[in-house]
Amino acid sequence: MTSDSHSVLLVTKDTKLSALMSAVLIQPMFSLSVCNNFYEARRLCAEQVYNIVIVDFCDGEGADFATDISDSLSTILLICPPQHFDQVSYKVESYGILTMQSEFDQFYLYNIIKIAIAVHYKVQSLSSKTTKLKEKMEEIRVVNRAKMLLMQNLSMTEQEAHRYLEKEAMDKGEKKIDLAQTIIKTYG
Repeated sequence: MTSDSHSVLLVTKDTKLSALMSAVLIQPMFSLSVCNNFYEARRLCAEQVYNIVIVDFCDGEGADFATDISDSLSTILLICPPQHFDQVSYKVESYGILTMQSEFDQFYLYNIIKIAIAVHYKVQSLSSKTTKLKEKMEEIRVVNRAKMLLMQNLSMTEQEAHRYLEKEAMDKGEKKIDLAQTIIKTYG
């Protein structure tokens, strides 16, 4: 599940922060892209899923941007000034956004990045499981629809329709959902 390089988007207008991140997030472990414009950053996030998006507070514009992209699979880290930290952290935590104060050393930053990577892997895993569950629910819905059509059109009981679907799929060497879709096209 781990990859060789972690894609990171840094959104900041602060050249010092950009230089610090470039010094810490080096190749080959990280692939860092830097953007100093929130409109451009929105476009980049729409085109690519970054493992981590690091956002500078920028007088509140960064917090708005972070919440806007919080539905993505990226782990978002918002850096904000100490005087706004508690208020901003409370506001964005329900969006799953990590926050850190803008006064930090490289060791602290590196540890936060490691946490962000772990969170990203967890989100990926949960997203994969959710997708599999949705696919399974769709399969159950289609198979149930096919069983209902068999019951209505061929006067089968539910058990007979279920057995028919399983046996036909096995005999034809196809998936039950594919057979169910054929039945729906035929009788639906």
